[in-house]
Amino acid sequence: MADDPRRVLIETVARIGRETQLHLDERARHFWITNLVIIIISLLLVILAVFNVYYVRVLYKDLDGIVQNMDSMHHNLSEVTGNMSTIAEHVQSIDNSIQYMDNISIHTAEMSQSLPRIGNAMSDMAVNVDVINQDMGLMTFSLFNIEQRTGHMTGNVSLIRQNVRQIARPMGMMNSFFP
Repeated sequence: MADDPRRVLIETVARIGRETQLHLDERARHFWITNLVIIIISLLLVILAVFNVYYVRVLYKDLDGIVQNMDSMHHNLSEVTGNMSTIAEHVQSIDNSIQYMDNISIHTAEMSQSLPRIGNAMSDMAVNVDVINQDMGLMTFSLFNIEQRTGHMTGNVSLIRQNVRQIARPMGMMNSFFP
């Protein structure tokens, strides 16, 4: 029989149909693999998001603890400043009392004319008292300097506390969104 033109057409259409079906099967397999990869990546992203929320919450709690410690430190430094002021006043009082020791050394010199042995001992004491007087003056100045520096530290701690609160405030707002 001679080649029927319809038969060639039917074979061509059948061949195209088989090729199309093979192509569709291969595409379906590739789509299945792609969907599986997308699902795995989505699950990993969800797990990562849960960990990130947890770490943000831990960071917020840590920053809150730091702010509370800074508040406590500010309070304690304020008390130290008050105590240093009291100590400086007491040292000033001692310094004022030591200034009267010069008068005592003068009277002791007068007594040394009648009592030479007591006079020698008292003159040594007068020298020591003058040294103590000088040392107390230096100590008074040092304590006032310490008091000023403690005041500066208290101010700086207050600024740090405020800055940490400003950092922690956005974290606190995020707590209402996350568990």
